[in-house]
Amino acid sequence: MRYASDYGMRLPILRSSPEDQVLYQTERYNEDTFGYEVPVRDEGEYILVLKFAEVYFAQSQQKVFDVRLNGHVVVKDLDIFDRVGHSTAHDEIVPFSIKRGKLSVQGEVSTFNGKLTVDFIKGYYDNPKVCALYVMKGKPEDVPKLQPHPGLEKRDEEEEEEEDAETSEDSVKKSASTAPKNPVRSGPRTPNPYAADNSSLMFPILVAFGVFIPTLFCLCRL
Repeated sequence: MRYASDYGMRLPILRSSPEDQVLYQTERYNEDTFGYEVPVRDEGEYILVLKFAEVYFAQSQQKVFDVRLNGHVVVKDLDIFDRVGHSTAHDEIVPFSIKRGKLSVQGEVSTFNGKLTVDFIKGYYDNPKVCALYVMKGKPEDVPKLQPHPGLEKRDEEEEEEEDAETSEDSVKKSASTAPKNPVRSGPRTPNPYAADNSSLMFPILVAFGVFIPTLFCLCRL
């Protein structure tokens, strides 16, 4: 059983073109796992496109669920608000192939009987849902892209900068750990001042010794 909702009709959906607004403003959901079957007769490369928008919850960890394709988990722990925020279009693009009675998706293979089964799995947080879905022949680059979202682009850039910073820190730590304990310095070696000739130091001792002997001799004669 599936329930229909048009709660999102009161909201403009970001990233969506005007003609596609209604796709993200309406949805199907259920209080338990639900799904759809799509017949596919021909072999080839296909794309499953799943469309979502969070139009009710205003924070993450309120609606989280998985999506399975013929038993394969193709979307794990989908939290729409966490991905894109409120009233914002989000597409999940799942490439797969059908060849010689086998379905291949995300490195997994299973027997294919002519029907695609797309299941939205009930999780711990609220109910699973979907706004729209379709299957097409082609590759991921053939799927129309959503409009850019400045906030999402900025977050992606910040995540990339954080990854670059972590990589730089790891490189610095690695360089420091591999540096020699006694580094070799360029230029001539500095002379050791204590390694110089000690004969000049012995001269005052000899003079003192020479003076002491006559003095001792004179004292003995007295």
